[in-house]
This record gives sequence, C-alpha cells and structure tokens, in this order.
Amino acid sequence: MNIGIIGSGGREHALVATISKSSKVNKIFCIPGNAGTSQYATNVEININEFDKVLKFINNNSIDLIIVGPEQPLVNGIVDYLENFNIKVFGPNKIASQLEGSKIFTKKICQKYNIPTANFGIFENKIEAKKFLENAKYPNVIKADNLAAGKGVYICNNEQESFMAVDEIFGGKFGEAKNILIEEFLKGEEMSYFIISDGITIKSFETAQDHKRVLEGDNGKNTGGMGAYSPSQLISNELEDKILSKIIKPTLKGLSNLGTEYKGFLYAGLMIVENEPYLIEYNVRMGDPECQTILPKLKTDLIEILEACCNKKLKNVNIEWSNQKSLCVVLCSKGYPDSYQKNILINNLENFNLDKNNFIFHAGTQKKKNKFYATGGRVLNFVSLSDNFLQARDEVHRCINKLNWSGGFYRRDIGFKVID
Repeated sequence: MNIGIIGSGGREHALVATISKSSKVNKIFCIPGNAGTSQYATNVEININEFDKVLKFINNNSIDLIIVGPEQPLVNGIVDYLENFNIKVFGPNKIASQLEGSKIFTKKICQKYNIPTANFGIFENKIEAKKFLENAKYPNVIKADNLAAGKGVYICNNEQESFMAVDEIFGGKFGEAKNILIEEFLKGEEMSYFIISDGITIKSFETAQDHKRVLEGDNGKNTGGMGAYSPSQLISNELEDKILSKIIKPTLKGLSNLGTEYKGFLYAGLMIVENEPYLIEYNVRMGDPECQTILPKLKTDLIEILEACCNKKLKNVNIEWSNQKSLCVVLCSKGYPDSYQKNILINNLENFNLDKNNFIFHAGTQKKKNKFYATGGRVLNFVSLSDNFLQARDEVHRCINKLNWSGGFYRRDIGFKVID
C-alpha cells in the first residue's frame, strides 16, 4: 500500500515511524512533513488547506489510504471532500469534527444527552460576558469557541484576569470569535482518554496525562503540550466503564441523531472528580504529545487497525499494547510559547543513536544539507519506555543532555504526580 499522512508535527512523525514498521506498506508520503518524517517518508510541500492540490497528488501517486493528523483540515472538511472522489480517508467528517471545531457545539450535545461536564454560559460579546463576570465565582474557565491550537483556554482567578481573557478572545487572538464560553472550574485530576471508531465499533486507544503549562509545577502560560505520560494512573475498569457509558457513547448517539457517524481517533479531555468523569473538551484526532507517548506502546500493526476502521471491520481487530510505562518530554525553542528565534542549528542530532526503548519525534524542524534546524516552538519529543515512570524520565533526561542543544529548554518535572 501507498500511504499519505497529512500534517507536520510530532504526532505525524510518530504516525509515520509506527506505520513504517508495517509489512503492508510500500511507500509513505507526508504532506508537508518535517525533518523527522523525511527519514521514513517522502515529504511533499503542499498547503494542506488546498484540498484540490492534495487530491491531485493522491491520484498522481496512487495513494491507497490518507491519514489526517491535525484538526484544522478535519474541521474544514477534508474527509468529506476526498471521500467524494472515492479516496479512502482515516478521520472524522466535517459534522463530527465540530466536536473540536466548536466548543459550544459539544456543550449543546452534553446538555441534550446529560453528559457530565462543567456548568457553562455562552456569550456573544464583551459587554454580556463582562456583565456576567462581575458576579461570577472564581476561579473560572474562559474559552474561545473556535480552534485555538490548544491555547484558547484561560483559568481565571479574579475579575481582572477574566476581563483580560474576554478582551483577548474577542480581540481576535485566536482568530475571529463570535462566541465565548465561560465555565465553572472543576477541581480534580485531568486525564486524556482515547478511542478509535469505525462508525459502528469503538475500542479504547489508551490513556495519557498531558502537561500544558510551560513552567514546572504546572505554572505559567498554556502551551500545545510540554510532555505527557501513559497510561494515566487514574484509569481503572470501573472508571473506564463510566467514561464509555456516561460520555463517549451518548456523544456518538448525539452525532448519530444528527445523521452522521464517527470514524477516526476521538480524544476526550476529562476531569476526574471523586472517581466521576466530567468532559472538559473533545479533540477529533490524536493528541500531541500524547500520540508520541502512546504509539511506541502499540504492538498491533497500525495500518491493519486504520484500514479496518475505513472498511467498518474494527470489531475483527484485537489491539494489543505493551504494559510498559511511557514518558515524553518536549524540547522547546527558548522563548516559547511567546516569540522565539527560528532556523537555529541543532548540533549532534544527525549522529544520535537510540536503542529500541528510546525515541525522538521531530515537531518544528527542517533538514538542510544533512543538518537539522529548529523552525517551531515545540522542536523535538523525547520518549522512553520503561518498567516505571522514574526510569523513563531519567532516560529521557539522559538523551536530552546527550544532545546538549543550547537553543532549547524543557520541563524537568513531567510526570511529577506519578513519580515519588
């Protein structure tokens, strides 16, 4: 098979690296890819939002299956577009992708189907929002309704912070905002729960815990993710049953009643309060860096799983996992998530050797004349598998120190809640 993967981040490098192990795969193309994906795939410089150009490339290169990594093309309807031309695509359609594309769409499904989530209000302008906030309880959570690359969420401790959040969102910081969501703050433990679905069958696709804040101790600004570990220590059979029965299945029923189905990865961001799950948000793809953390544990051929999803035969596939612990640390450009320099040389990376339990997945990188350069805020993902999280983190730190890149920084405390 010839496989095409859309995207250019650490998630897509992890997908490419995992798929490259499949005996079913002949060629892999990554649109547009990064320096890491080029080790296994042919990178193709096409704008992923120009669907007609993507289609032309698929046809010219006899691509049998397209896997869509990031959320933007999914929300923009790339799956519907390509399926109209009989292209086999793994990912949810435009209606189903509204679960991530519009937080208000998701909240309305929660309301209609009694899915546990934080109480919320929807506001159409600054005046309404600020009037409500004058009498609000703190802390609270303020969210941009639209896609915001994982950054459009504010946890506000007072009126001043909440007014600033409203001003920034309606001021266009995350693109045009027609609505804003103000939620109660849920106090508990966060968890990321993943499923894969073919529209009929759903199967668990592991759990993880992400660290969004840029500074140690979960302080500072929100980022796209500074690291993660898998599995979550919160998961149990009882909790998983609650997540599926109270959150995932009612959501899929809601989509079914809208005349659509869900095919692809679905990522539920949850808050666990006294062993009860509450939905914070949905992502309609694998998380980043959760994907990089989870996929090294997968024992089953990923192409077999994705192909079964596209053919509505997921029930016939047994998904097997390593029972090792996995921990990922993201190495970022200095200055991230604010301004940072680009095109910074990363010395030593071209000769870096790893054993079978250690991985480096590229995110914001480019390769020029056999040298690697940092071009993004999140640059490299270091992942280690081990029998315990402490050993995994120690091994990741050893690899980062061995690289010794002066242009980057990372959080040294990833996994602190599960490491004594």
